[in-house]
Amino acid sequence: MDQLVGSHRSRAPIQRVDFDRVSVFFGEKSGKYPDGNQVLVRGSDTRAAFDTPIVANHIGAEFEATELVVMGHVHEDHMAGLHRLPHAAVHVHEADLPAARSWDGLLAAYGSHAGYAAEMLARFQRDFFYAPRPDAQAYVDGATWDLGQVRIRAFHMPGHTAGHTVLLVEPEGVAFIGDIDLTGFGPYYGDACSSLADFRRTLARLPEIPAKVWVTSHHRGVYTERERFLRDLAAFAAKLDEREQRLLAWLGEGQQTLAQLVERRLLYPQGYEGLWVVDAETRTIARHLAELLADGRVRVDEGGVYRLG
Repeated sequence: MDQLVGSHRSRAPIQRVDFDRVSVFFGEKSGKYPDGNQVLVRGSDTRAAFDTPIVANHIGAEFEATELVVMGHVHEDHMAGLHRLPHAAVHVHEADLPAARSWDGLLAAYGSHAGYAAEMLARFQRDFFYAPRPDAQAYVDGATWDLGQVRIRAFHMPGHTAGHTVLLVEPEGVAFIGDIDLTGFGPYYGDACSSLADFRRTLARLPEIPAKVWVTSHHRGVYTERERFLRDLAAFAAKLDEREQRLLAWLGEGQQTLAQLVERRLLYPQGYEGLWVVDAETRTIARHLAELLADGRVRVDEGGVYRLG
Protein backbone atom coordinates (compact mmCIF):
# COMPACT_ATOMS: atom_id res chain seq x y z
CA MET A 1 0.00 0.00 0.00
CA ASP A 2 1.34 3.44 -0.88
CA GLN A 3 2.04 5.70 2.06
CA LEU A 4 3.63 9.05 2.84
CA VAL A 5 7.32 8.76 3.59
CA GLY A 6 8.42 12.35 3.62
CA SER A 7 8.44 15.48 1.60
CA HIS A 8 10.64 18.36 0.55
CA ARG A 9 9.57 21.89 -0.19
CA SER A 10 10.22 21.46 -3.91
CA ARG A 11 8.97 17.87 -4.16
CA ALA A 12 5.70 15.99 -4.05
CA PRO A 13 5.34 13.50 -1.16
CA ILE A 14 7.32 10.31 -1.74
CA GLN A 15 5.28 7.18 -2.31
CA ARG A 16 6.40 3.62 -1.71
CA VAL A 17 5.32 0.07 -2.29
CA ASP A 18 6.49 -2.91 -0.22
CA PHE A 19 7.12 -6.53 -1.12
CA ASP A 20 7.91 -8.16 2.23
CA ARG A 21 11.55 -7.14 2.90
CA VAL A 22 11.85 -5.07 -0.28
CA SER A 23 10.64 -1.47 -0.57
CA VAL A 24 10.49 0.71 -3.66
CA PHE A 25 10.47 4.49 -3.16
CA PHE A 26 9.29 6.32 -6.25
CA GLY A 27 11.17 9.33 -7.54
CA GLU A 28 9.34 12.25 -9.10
CA LYS A 29 7.19 11.25 -12.09
CA SER A 30 7.74 7.57 -11.23
CA GLY A 31 11.49 8.09 -11.36
CA LYS A 32 11.66 9.86 -14.71
CA TYR A 33 15.16 11.18 -15.39
CA PRO A 34 16.83 13.06 -13.74
CA ASP A 35 15.28 11.23 -10.78
CA GLY A 36 14.97 7.48 -10.30
CA ASN A 37 13.29 4.84 -8.17
CA GLN A 38 15.02 3.70 -4.98
CA VAL A 39 15.00 0.04 -3.93
CA LEU A 40 15.83 -0.80 -0.30
CA VAL A 41 16.22 -4.35 1.03
CA ARG A 42 15.95 -5.12 4.76
CA GLY A 43 17.88 -8.24 5.63
CA SER A 44 17.92 -9.45 9.20
CA ASP A 45 21.69 -8.80 9.24
CA THR A 46 22.29 -6.11 6.59
CA ARG A 47 20.33 -3.29 4.98
CA ALA A 48 21.02 -2.76 1.29
CA ALA A 49 20.18 -0.23 -1.41
CA PHE A 50 20.19 -0.65 -5.18
CA ASP A 51 21.72 2.50 -6.71
CA THR A 52 21.02 5.88 -5.11
CA PRO A 53 18.92 8.26 -7.25
CA ILE A 54 17.95 11.83 -6.34
CA VAL A 55 14.95 10.64 -4.33
CA ALA A 56 17.36 8.94 -1.91
CA ASN A 57 18.20 12.38 -0.55
CA HIS A 58 14.62 12.85 0.66
CA ILE A 59 13.79 9.46 2.20
CA GLY A 60 15.52 10.04 5.53
CA ALA A 61 16.55 7.56 8.20
CA GLU A 62 15.34 4.46 6.37
CA PHE A 63 17.73 5.16 3.50
CA GLU A 64 20.55 6.42 5.68
CA ALA A 65 20.56 3.14 7.63
CA THR A 66 21.91 1.48 4.45
CA GLU A 67 25.06 -0.55 5.05
CA LEU A 68 25.56 -1.94 1.54
CA VAL A 69 24.96 -0.34 -1.85
CA VAL A 70 24.86 -2.68 -4.83
CA MET A 71 25.04 -0.66 -8.02
CA GLY A 72 23.17 -2.03 -11.02
CA HIS A 73 25.28 0.29 -13.17
CA VAL A 74 27.17 3.56 -12.92
CA HIS A 75 25.74 6.83 -14.26
CA GLU A 76 25.44 10.21 -12.57
CA ASP A 77 21.74 9.82 -11.78
CA HIS A 78 22.37 6.53 -9.99
CA MET A 79 25.06 8.01 -7.71
CA ALA A 80 23.06 10.98 -6.42
CA GLY A 81 22.61 9.65 -2.89
CA LEU A 82 26.02 8.04 -2.34
CA HIS A 83 27.29 11.17 -0.58
CA ARG A 84 24.83 10.40 2.24
CA LEU A 85 26.37 6.95 2.80
CA PRO A 86 30.10 7.59 3.32
CA HIS A 87 30.56 4.46 5.44
CA ALA A 88 28.44 2.04 3.40
CA ALA A 89 30.19 -0.62 1.32
CA VAL A 90 29.65 0.09 -2.39
CA HIS A 91 29.75 -2.86 -4.80
CA VAL A 92 29.88 -2.34 -8.58
CA HIS A 93 30.15 -4.78 -11.47
CA GLU A 94 33.82 -5.05 -12.46
CA ALA A 95 33.17 -3.57 -15.92
CA ASP A 96 31.73 -0.37 -14.41
CA LEU A 97 34.15 -0.18 -11.48
CA PRO A 98 36.50 2.50 -12.92
CA ALA A 99 33.47 4.71 -13.61
CA ALA A 100 32.47 4.54 -9.94
CA ARG A 101 35.94 5.12 -8.56
CA SER A 102 36.97 8.33 -10.34
CA TRP A 103 35.80 11.19 -12.54
CA ASP A 104 38.34 10.18 -15.19
CA GLY A 105 36.87 6.68 -15.14
CA LEU A 106 33.34 8.01 -15.56
CA LEU A 107 34.42 10.30 -18.41
CA ALA A 108 36.07 7.36 -20.17
CA ALA A 109 32.93 5.26 -19.80
CA TYR A 110 30.82 8.04 -21.28
CA GLY A 111 33.38 8.84 -23.97
CA SER A 112 32.83 12.51 -23.22
CA HIS A 113 34.66 15.16 -25.18
CA ALA A 114 37.28 17.08 -23.21
CA GLY A 115 35.79 20.35 -24.44
CA TYR A 116 32.73 20.00 -22.22
CA ALA A 117 34.10 17.82 -19.40
CA ALA A 118 34.44 20.69 -16.91
CA GLU A 119 30.90 21.92 -17.56
CA MET A 120 29.60 18.38 -17.28
CA LEU A 121 31.33 17.85 -13.92
CA ALA A 122 29.94 21.12 -12.56
CA ARG A 123 26.44 20.12 -13.64
CA PHE A 124 26.74 16.68 -12.06
CA GLN A 125 28.01 18.14 -8.79
CA ARG A 126 25.19 20.68 -8.71
CA ASP A 127 22.28 18.52 -9.85
CA PHE A 128 23.32 15.04 -8.68
CA PHE A 129 25.64 15.72 -5.69
CA TYR A 130 28.23 13.80 -7.69
CA ALA A 131 31.25 12.43 -5.87
CA PRO A 132 33.30 9.40 -6.96
CA ARG A 133 33.71 6.37 -4.71
CA PRO A 134 37.36 5.26 -4.81
CA ASP A 135 36.45 2.68 -2.15
CA ALA A 136 34.02 0.85 -4.47
CA GLN A 137 34.53 -2.91 -4.73
CA ALA A 138 34.07 -5.15 -7.76
CA TYR A 139 31.56 -7.96 -8.20
CA VAL A 140 31.06 -10.36 -11.11
CA ASP A 141 28.16 -12.06 -12.85
CA GLY A 142 26.45 -14.51 -10.52
CA ALA A 143 27.61 -12.77 -7.35
CA THR A 144 25.34 -13.15 -4.32
CA TRP A 145 24.93 -11.21 -1.09
CA ASP A 146 23.34 -12.92 1.92
CA LEU A 147 21.67 -10.20 3.99
CA GLY A 148 20.00 -12.54 6.45
CA GLN A 149 16.64 -14.10 5.47
CA VAL A 150 17.00 -12.55 2.05
CA ARG A 151 19.58 -12.82 -0.73
CA ILE A 152 20.60 -10.68 -3.71
CA ARG A 153 21.76 -12.33 -6.93
CA ALA A 154 23.49 -10.53 -9.82
CA PHE A 155 22.70 -11.17 -13.51
CA HIS A 156 25.12 -9.30 -15.75
CA MET A 157 23.00 -7.71 -18.50
CA PRO A 158 25.29 -5.35 -20.47
CA GLY A 159 24.45 -3.00 -23.29
CA HIS A 160 23.37 0.20 -21.58
CA THR A 161 26.78 0.18 -19.89
CA ALA A 162 29.45 -2.50 -19.94
CA GLY A 163 28.60 -3.49 -16.38
CA HIS A 164 24.82 -3.07 -16.36
CA THR A 165 23.39 -5.76 -14.09
CA VAL A 166 19.94 -6.93 -13.03
CA LEU A 167 19.68 -7.52 -9.27
CA LEU A 168 17.24 -10.17 -8.06
CA VAL A 169 16.04 -10.30 -4.46
CA GLU A 170 15.24 -13.83 -3.29
CA PRO A 171 12.90 -15.29 -2.12
CA GLU A 172 10.70 -12.26 -2.87
CA GLY A 173 11.39 -12.55 -6.59
CA VAL A 174 11.84 -8.79 -7.04
CA ALA A 175 14.12 -7.93 -9.97
CA PHE A 176 15.65 -4.47 -10.24
CA ILE A 177 16.15 -4.13 -14.01
CA GLY A 178 17.66 -0.65 -13.87
CA ASP A 179 17.92 1.22 -17.16
CA ILE A 180 16.22 -1.48 -19.14
CA ASP A 181 13.49 0.96 -18.23
CA LEU A 182 10.87 0.02 -20.85
CA THR A 183 10.17 3.69 -21.66
CA GLY A 184 8.92 4.98 -24.97
CA PHE A 185 12.36 6.50 -25.58
CA GLY A 186 13.74 3.00 -26.01
CA PRO A 187 17.15 1.52 -25.19
CA TYR A 188 20.08 3.88 -24.70
CA TYR A 189 23.52 2.67 -25.82
CA GLY A 190 25.24 5.93 -26.67
CA ASP A 191 28.18 5.75 -24.25
CA ALA A 192 31.69 4.67 -25.19
CA CYS A 193 31.21 1.58 -23.01
CA SER A 194 27.77 0.73 -24.41
CA SER A 195 27.04 -2.04 -26.91
CA LEU A 196 24.12 -2.47 -29.28
CA ALA A 197 24.89 -6.15 -29.79
CA ASP A 198 25.03 -6.76 -26.03
CA PHE A 199 21.76 -4.87 -25.53
CA ARG A 200 20.04 -7.11 -28.08
CA ARG A 201 21.24 -10.20 -26.22
CA THR A 202 20.24 -8.71 -22.86
CA LEU A 203 16.69 -8.01 -24.00
CA ALA A 204 16.36 -11.59 -25.24
CA ARG A 205 17.64 -13.02 -21.93
CA LEU A 206 15.74 -10.80 -19.51
CA PRO A 207 12.52 -12.89 -19.43
CA GLU A 208 14.55 -15.88 -18.23
CA ILE A 209 15.23 -14.30 -14.84
CA PRO A 210 12.94 -16.00 -12.27
CA ALA A 211 11.14 -12.87 -11.09
CA LYS A 212 7.60 -12.09 -10.02
CA VAL A 213 8.08 -8.31 -9.78
CA TRP A 214 10.17 -6.09 -12.07
CA VAL A 215 11.34 -2.63 -10.97
CA THR A 216 12.73 -0.09 -13.43
CA SER A 217 15.00 2.79 -12.51
CA HIS A 218 12.92 5.25 -14.45
CA HIS A 219 9.38 6.19 -15.37
CA ARG A 220 7.64 2.81 -15.59
CA GLY A 221 8.27 1.92 -11.95
CA VAL A 222 6.91 -1.46 -10.85
CA TYR A 223 5.49 -4.35 -12.87
CA THR A 224 3.64 -7.12 -11.04
CA GLU A 225 2.01 -8.75 -14.08
CA ARG A 226 4.31 -10.81 -16.30
CA GLU A 227 2.08 -10.38 -19.36
CA ARG A 228 2.28 -6.58 -19.13
CA PHE A 229 6.01 -6.72 -18.46
CA LEU A 230 6.61 -8.88 -21.55
CA ARG A 231 4.41 -6.66 -23.69
CA ASP A 232 6.30 -3.50 -22.72
CA LEU A 233 9.64 -5.29 -23.05
CA ALA A 234 8.74 -6.28 -26.62
CA ALA A 235 7.78 -2.68 -27.45
CA PHE A 236 11.05 -1.45 -25.90
CA ALA A 237 13.11 -3.94 -27.92
CA ALA A 238 11.23 -3.02 -31.11
CA LYS A 239 12.77 0.46 -30.89
CA LEU A 240 16.05 -1.06 -32.09
CA ASP A 241 14.52 -2.23 -35.36
CA GLU A 242 12.56 1.02 -35.71
CA ARG A 243 15.81 2.99 -35.52
CA GLU A 244 17.43 0.70 -38.05
CA GLN A 245 14.55 1.19 -40.46
CA ARG A 246 14.76 4.97 -40.10
CA LEU A 247 18.44 4.87 -41.01
CA LEU A 248 17.72 2.73 -44.05
CA ALA A 249 14.96 5.12 -45.10
CA TRP A 250 17.33 8.10 -44.84
CA LEU A 251 19.93 6.29 -46.93
CA GLY A 252 17.18 5.43 -49.38
CA GLU A 253 16.87 9.17 -50.02
CA GLY A 254 20.52 9.30 -51.09
CA GLN A 255 24.07 8.70 -49.90
CA GLN A 256 25.10 10.43 -46.67
CA THR A 257 28.05 10.71 -44.30
CA LEU A 258 27.88 9.80 -40.63
CA ALA A 259 27.93 13.51 -39.74
CA GLN A 260 24.94 14.15 -42.00
CA LEU A 261 23.02 11.29 -40.40
CA VAL A 262 23.86 12.61 -36.94
CA GLU A 263 22.40 15.99 -37.90
CA ARG A 264 19.08 14.25 -38.56
CA ARG A 265 19.00 12.86 -34.97
CA LEU A 266 18.14 9.21 -34.45
CA LEU A 267 17.63 9.39 -30.65
CA TYR A 268 16.64 12.97 -29.98
CA PRO A 269 14.38 15.44 -31.83
CA GLN A 270 16.02 17.18 -34.77
CA GLY A 271 17.68 20.37 -33.61
CA TYR A 272 17.91 19.13 -30.01
CA GLU A 273 21.17 20.20 -28.42
CA GLY A 274 22.95 19.15 -25.24
CA LEU A 275 26.50 18.67 -24.01
CA TRP A 276 26.78 15.04 -25.05
CA VAL A 277 24.05 14.76 -27.69
CA VAL A 278 26.29 14.75 -30.77
CA ASP A 279 28.64 12.19 -29.21
CA ALA A 280 25.75 9.93 -28.20
CA GLU A 281 24.06 10.22 -31.60
CA THR A 282 27.35 9.53 -33.39
CA ARG A 283 28.07 6.36 -31.43
CA THR A 284 24.47 5.12 -31.65
CA ILE A 285 24.21 5.60 -35.42
CA ALA A 286 27.69 4.18 -36.00
CA ARG A 287 26.72 1.01 -34.13
CA HIS A 288 23.65 0.52 -36.29
CA LEU A 289 25.66 1.21 -39.42
CA ALA A 290 28.24 -1.39 -38.37
CA GLU A 291 25.47 -4.02 -38.11
CA LEU A 292 24.04 -2.99 -41.49
CA LEU A 293 27.49 -3.13 -43.10
CA ALA A 294 28.07 -6.62 -41.68
CA ASP A 295 24.72 -7.73 -43.13
CA GLY A 296 25.52 -6.24 -46.52
CA ARG A 297 22.52 -3.91 -46.43
CA VAL A 298 24.70 -0.80 -46.43
CA ARG A 299 28.00 0.06 -48.11
CA VAL A 300 30.56 2.76 -47.31
CA ASP A 301 33.25 4.18 -49.58
CA GLU A 302 36.76 5.37 -48.75
CA GLY A 303 35.43 8.87 -48.12
CA GLY A 304 33.08 7.67 -45.38
CA VAL A 305 29.95 8.06 -47.48
CA TYR A 306 27.21 5.52 -46.76
CA ARG A 307 24.68 4.20 -49.26
CA LEU A 308 22.30 1.27 -49.45
CA GLY A 309 23.95 -2.02 -50.32
